[in-house]
Amino acid sequence: MAKKKASKKVDNKVSKKINSSSNKKSQRVESLWRILVAIVAGIILYVWGYLIVLLAIANLIFTIFSGRRSDDLAMFCEYWNTEAYKYSRYLTGVSNIRPFPFSNIERISKFEK
Repeated sequence: MAKKKASKKVDNKVSKKINSSSNKKSQRVESLWRILVAIVAGIILYVWGYLIVLLAIANLIFTIFSGRRSDDLAMFCEYWNTEAYKYSRYLTGVSNIRPFPFSNIERISKFEK
């Protein structure tokens, strides 16, 4: 009986060490992925950001002359806002949801009047 308890304690210690080392390994792999995501998604969002600035200016000019906002331009800009938000959350470790192009592109909110 005493041998069984002692062997269970040893088994528990061994399994904790294995789980701990595999957890460290998975965190290390995830950190390496974060570096890759930071580079690739960062370049895409950087270039896309310039396009968003141009579209925001175009939407402003469109609003001045037509008297209303362009819903299509605003919705397109919302995609960039969502992906930039997901990017910053992923890189800071708050979330494990990877940004575009490593996941599907999405919008968090709908454009409102």
